[in-house]
This record gives sequence, C-alpha cells and structure tokens, in this order.
Amino acid sequence: MKIKFFCPRWGSEHIEWKTFLTDVKNAGYSGIEWFPFAETFDKAEVFGLLAELQLEHAFVMTVTKPFSNVKEYCSLLKEDLEQLIGLCPVSRLPIFISAQTGREYFSEPEIFTALSVCDDIEQQYGVPIYQETHRNKWSYVAHNVYRALQQKDDLKIALDVSHWFCVSESYLNNQQLEVAKAIQHTYHIHARVGHTQGPQVFDPSFPEYAEALNAHLNIWDEWINVRKLKGHTECTITPEFGPPPYLTMGDRAIDAQKEQWRLNLWIKQFLQNRFNVA
Repeated sequence: MKIKFFCPRWGSEHIEWKTFLTDVKNAGYSGIEWFPFAETFDKAEVFGLLAELQLEHAFVMTVTKPFSNVKEYCSLLKEDLEQLIGLCPVSRLPIFISAQTGREYFSEPEIFTALSVCDDIEQQYGVPIYQETHRNKWSYVAHNVYRALQQKDDLKIALDVSHWFCVSESYLNNQQLEVAKAIQHTYHIHARVGHTQGPQVFDPSFPEYAEALNAHLNIWDEWINVRKLKGHTECTITPEFGPPPYLTMGDRAIDAQKEQWRLNLWIKQFLQNRFNVA
C-alpha cells in the first residue's frame, strides 16, 4: 500500500508560497491540501511551483458566505465549488475536494439536496468530492452519516474522526456499526488526534493521550485493511493538526506555525513507521 501524505496549508497562510512548498517537498509530502479562499495568492506562481516541485494538491472547502435558507446555501455551494475548480489549469485539477457541507441543523431532505449539488459538480468536472466529517456540518456525528449511507451508497467520505470523538464525548465504543460503515466509504483521512473533550490533543506523543491515539489508530488501521481488501494500491492522508485555537499555546514562548508543523511531521512519521511506508 502506497500512502501519499498531504500537508495542510492551514496555519501557514502567512508563509511565502515558495518557502512553504519547498519545505513541503523536503519533508517528504506528496502534495498539499488547501483552502484557496482563505488567502490571496498569485495563481500562476502557486500552480507553477506545484508543477516544478512535482507536488499534487487537493482542496478543502466550506461555504463561508451568509445564507438564510437551504436554497441560498446550495446556490453558494455550487458557486464555490465551480470557482475552486476554475482556479486550476486543466492539467492541474485537484485530486479531490474535501467538502465540509451543510450544517448540523439541516433536515434529512436538506442534507440530500446539498449532497446532490456535490454530485452534479463531480460528474460535470470529473473531480471527486468527499464529504468531510466535521463539527457544525451535516456530518458532525456518526449516526447521521450512517443514516445517509443507508440511502446513498455512493457517498464518499473524508474521515476526521477527531470531531466525532469530541461531539459524542466518547470513543464511539457503542457505535461500532456506524463507524464500520463509515470506514467502508472513506476515501481520505484527516490524521489529527482529538479526544472526548476537544478536537486536538496537546501532543499525541504524551502518555496521557495514549487512549486517544489508540482510538484513532484502531480506525485508521481498519481503513488501511479495508482499502487493501478492496484492491486499492494507494491511499491519501493529511496530517491535520491545526493552528490556534486548535493548538493550545498556554504561556509557551513558541512559534505556533513551527509547533503545528512539528506535530504534523510527528504523526506523518508515526504512520509511515506503523504502515511500513518508505
């Protein structure tokens, strides 16, 4: 199994692109995952550097504009997805889009209306769109995703289980059926370690977070096994420890971006060793 690790741009938006992408390449990542609407940039420069450094890219997105009803939301979702794809040269389309879709208060019909927008864009442009499991979105809990999967077997998931642990205040020991179903439909992993009281631990290497780390590893291990059984030869993972306020600074006199970078490199190396990835 070949694992492609993607580096988040999140938290490094203030870093000059050439420096950032050179660091990404030197750290052994296969590409980046980024939200272009979070910053201004020179399109020719960024895509030129990606090509020069032979780095792939994926987008993560959510609708940030205000809306008053689901019809308005879906119009904005369609507009944002098309704008994202339109940013790219034809030869440099994203390998996928991780979409934080809808809201946690959407009704089931409203959820499926939003999902149909993603389906239409995927079919029109040929870019896979994965539904990211995320707090405050329709996918904020395991049982919501389970119900959707029972009705929509072609749903593709970008699984960030740290959110589910946080929302349920548990490691989902009583929702194994729901988790197993989600794993079967997972195409990408966000490898951040959360816990029952928050989406990100202080440091996953600390012994007090062993239970949290192992809870994530059990799910990631099973996902790798499922991918192998289905005949896949590669998969993608984004180490996604985030900047403040995800990152707890306390009174430490440290550079937040460097600490975030260190945490993501730690989980990347840990998973490379665990899965015997060269």
